[in-house]
Amino acid sequence: MPDTPEIPAPIALPDHVAGSGRLDRLVDTARGYADHAVAENTRKAYARDWTAFARWCRMKGADPLPPSPELVGLYITDLVAPSGRTRALSVASIKRRLAGLSWGYAQRGMRLDRRDRHISSVLAGIRRRHARPPVQKEAIGPDDLRAMLATHGHDLRGLRDRAMLLIGFAGALRRSELVGLDRAKDDTLDGSGWVEILEAGVLVTLRGKTGWRAVEIARGSSAATCPVQTLETWLGFAKIEVGPLFTAVSRDGRRALPRRLNDRHVARLVQRAALAAGLRPDLPDAERRALFAGHSLRAGLATSAEIDERHVQKQLGHASAEMTRRYQRSRDRFRVNLSKAAGL
Repeated sequence: MPDTPEIPAPIALPDHVAGSGRLDRLVDTARGYADHAVAENTRKAYARDWTAFARWCRMKGADPLPPSPELVGLYITDLVAPSGRTRALSVASIKRRLAGLSWGYAQRGMRLDRRDRHISSVLAGIRRRHARPPVQKEAIGPDDLRAMLATHGHDLRGLRDRAMLLIGFAGALRRSELVGLDRAKDDTLDGSGWVEILEAGVLVTLRGKTGWRAVEIARGSSAATCPVQTLETWLGFAKIEVGPLFTAVSRDGRRALPRRLNDRHVARLVQRAALAAGLRPDLPDAERRALFAGHSLRAGLATSAEIDERHVQKQLGHASAEMTRRYQRSRDRFRVNLSKAAGL
């Protein structure tokens, strides 16, 4: 049995409809839209999830098709309580695997019923027995960020990386949002948003899962840490007038290349800069590196911005204040003393 059985056929005309030039062009357009229904990184992750499940089925002498809630229930049980030296997956990872399997079956014109008791009851038990509080990335504060900025030179690569750190922090952008930005609207097909540089700051327009949202990044009080001025400097020296906002730089560091950076660059950038700046010197390098990632920038703004919470919530693009508070780490911890307020 192959690891990836029955590769789904691409979108096509019904068998009983004769093709024509116009219909064929519509089919190509529909395939393009279908390819953008799920973000590229998500699609790749889901494909890996399906491949892992198909391989597991092959090793157990089972067939992944058609969908079997009983089989999937056994699969997630094996993920959380594997035999041998295989590492057990977290509850969050198992839920992601289930999402990948649902996507894989949908691509094959089938449906996996995740509410079936063979899946839902097993998952509920796994969650109750194995769930742990989420491991949060360290929030990067303003002083941390200044130290990180100081580790970068003034060559083209340094200008770009400082602009990414400042725009990512001030805009509280996800790493995929940051690298998905274009210089202007409709510059590229793979972009997820664009920027407009105004006198007061930068207006970022983003396409998210729930629609479009606008993020305002105002000018700072210092030229060294102003996200808008730093972005303008990068764009000027890189001569970027159209296309991706943040691109690769040539090996000699003298030219900006047309290739868009991927989101992994943001995580590596934050980790390298945090280590170079000496953040959390009390920990070994491996633990320090694991503490920081792209989310450290979002958490940093949410934690350090001393402003009405609703403004922070809007900047992060959260639907609820509760989600925003998860990013604020310890900012509000014990600020309100309910014990004294109750007369204790």
